[in-house]
Amino acid sequence: MSIAPKGLIVPLITPFHEDESIDFQAYEEVIDFQIESGIHGLLVGGTTGEYHVMSLEERKSLIKAGCKYAAGRVPVMAGVGGPTAQETIELANYAAECGVRWGLVLPPYYHQTSEEGIRDFYKEIAEKSDIGIVIYNYPGATNVCLSPELIYELSQEENIVSVKESADFGHFCQVLALTKDVENFTVFTGEEPFILPSLSIGGQGAFGILINLLPKEMVELYELVVEKSDLQAARELNQKLSGIYGLMEAEGNPYPGPVKAGLDLVGIKGGKVRKPLTQPTDDIKLRIKEELTKLGYKVKEQDKSVIPS
Repeated sequence: MSIAPKGLIVPLITPFHEDESIDFQAYEEVIDFQIESGIHGLLVGGTTGEYHVMSLEERKSLIKAGCKYAAGRVPVMAGVGGPTAQETIELANYAAECGVRWGLVLPPYYHQTSEEGIRDFYKEIAEKSDIGIVIYNYPGATNVCLSPELIYELSQEENIVSVKESADFGHFCQVLALTKDVENFTVFTGEEPFILPSLSIGGQGAFGILINLLPKEMVELYELVVEKSDLQAARELNQKLSGIYGLMEAEGNPYPGPVKAGLDLVGIKGGKVRKPLTQPTDDIKLRIKEELTKLGYKVKEQDKSVIPS
């Protein structure tokens, strides 16, 4: 049985070359940056990683590379969801062979099914997968909202170990209340503005696009709440970060363009997004640059990189 994840997990971006092939050297550098900054785990090939514009072979190559570059320093989660249970199980078991510990799975969407269909989908995947399954509830992207009661029911399955909640905060609270006594099941938020409140009421972890860009600050926020119980200091840090939270999704949700632009600014290759996504605008780049300056970063105009002051 897989142990449930906890802590701060970064949904990694995927750097691309100009021809839109995966830049694995830059990917390794991104992973090193995250681990050296204290992140508790990596999510490879998730939404922020642009899995939806990749072939199956590319998704597999990204999973394999992510495990290789992590080299056991932190646990790895992989986006393994597909339109059918069979495809999801195949990718989940490939990920297990690579060393992945958990698989993140969206519910069926587009041709939307019943709650019974969703239940059976997750149960089949959990039963036949060699890694722990993490439910991904993201109605803003899928137009499918899993009820708190359904998530509670699925939490009883031995190999379903967590949920990533990207619904509204009220929904998060209901899920947390229903599952609080379930052994080996954790509840994560997937939204930066909810990280502080969700951790303060008992959430066990968080994802967030911004973690790619500001891992040290986000780890500090987590530690202030969970390890030090210093809510005053956590509130002060959260207020400093609040200006950049909204910029991560200012041009679309989900959309990795702004965080990639921010990484380019701090001297770590974020690079372009893959078509049909369009590149972030000059306006969003300027606004991110302004927020980084407020956080104590200075821009070197000659090479457009940013270093901490």
